[in-house]
Amino acid sequence: MSRAVLALDRILAFVLGLLLLAAGTAAVAWWAGQLGRVWPTAPDTLTLGTASSAVGAPWWPWAAGAAGVVAMLLALWWLVAHVPRRNVGTLALPSNHGRGSLRIDPGAAATAAAQVLAETPGVRSTRGTVHHDRGELVAVLSATMEPTADLTTIVDHAERVSAEMNHVLGIDAARCRVQLSVARRGRRLPRAG
Repeated sequence: MSRAVLALDRILAFVLGLLLLAAGTAAVAWWAGQLGRVWPTAPDTLTLGTASSAVGAPWWPWAAGAAGVVAMLLALWWLVAHVPRRNVGTLALPSNHGRGSLRIDPGAAATAAAQVLAETPGVRSTRGTVHHDRGELVAVLSATMEPTADLTTIVDHAERVSAEMNHVLGIDAARCRVQLSVARRGRRLPRAG
């Protein structure tokens, strides 16, 4: 969720809270017969004649349909705006110099690290992604290995690639996680003919 959506949420929640508080206070004051002190023209009874005549008008179905479509579109926008986004854009690398800044695309770094891990004997496929997880930048390297692969070799290479990935990112709050899975079946090699 972006900061703009979060700020809009807070503003709308505050306004809605104020409206509900005012309506609740007015309803209690009206019930107690004290609303006339603050609002001298407040009616003693509510008549719904105007509302019932509006509902029976020929324009009502069109207005209700249009209001429903607008409400539906706003609700869809609201839901999409609240979908958590875990992707990471470019990051500024830490620097001791005051001039300019270097930026890195962590997704490209994770993809390159996954390609390096894919060169390990026994690794069938790899994938690298980067996302935010509980305030930390996490590079996830997922690898599928052959059932007959040497696990010790793959773990050694994965640790080396993970250390290089942390060094490349150069961010203290960055972590690298390697997920290994074993393929269900070994690959069939083509027969030499």
